[in-house]
Amino acid sequence: MPKYSRVLLKLSGEVLAGDKSFGLNFETVRRIGEEIAAVREAGVSLSLVVGGGNMLRGKDMEKLGIERVQADYMGMLGTVINALALQDVLEQLNVPTRVQTAIEMRSVAEPYIRRRALRHMEKGRVVIFAAGTGSPYFSTDTTAALRAAEMNVDCMVKGTKVDGIYDADPRANASARLLPNISYQDALVGRFEIMDASAFSLCMENKIPILVMNILERDNLVSLLVKGRRIGTIVHD
Repeated sequence: MPKYSRVLLKLSGEVLAGDKSFGLNFETVRRIGEEIAAVREAGVSLSLVVGGGNMLRGKDMEKLGIERVQADYMGMLGTVINALALQDVLEQLNVPTRVQTAIEMRSVAEPYIRRRALRHMEKGRVVIFAAGTGSPYFSTDTTAALRAAEMNVDCMVKGTKVDGIYDADPRANASARLLPNISYQDALVGRFEIMDASAFSLCMENKIPILVMNILERDNLVSLLVKGRRIGTIVHD
């Protein structure tokens, strides 16, 4: 029996690029899709928020001279591309999905409507939320925390390229130590780059545990959500 019955999975755009620095690696997207399908088959109700860092980042566009607000909207459109790709892969695996966007584009997806999203989940569909919050200055991590609260989930999973939260940057410090268990307050004080402060704060306020794990490691998602193994870092009270 899965420990969590309703989960929001936040996928960073970078994981969808796999071993590439840009774009989509469909082999990676399909493998992640297969794990999502297995988790759903085990009875877990799933919704997803996707990032867009593999397409472009608003902050990077700003450095090129593009106005911050315009750059953020460009980044939101990148998340829609990722959501549609993930939807196609999931439906090839016979997983019913709905994409909802915070910026209306009815030709390709539904507009975000909370009650409709909840109804989709009740019917066993995987709901993919795209275009962030629809407003500039908010990251997709903050979007994930917001949607997690709105969907009344039992936990939020942050799927990344790293094994969890470390006490230092493991890429720069070989002695960095994985933190298997930390509090919301410690996460906020530590200013860990894995998520921004507003996302941690939203989850703390709504008592939503955050599970940070390496989703590129095969079977990690199934092991975590279906088999109940301790993987990565859990952030909670």
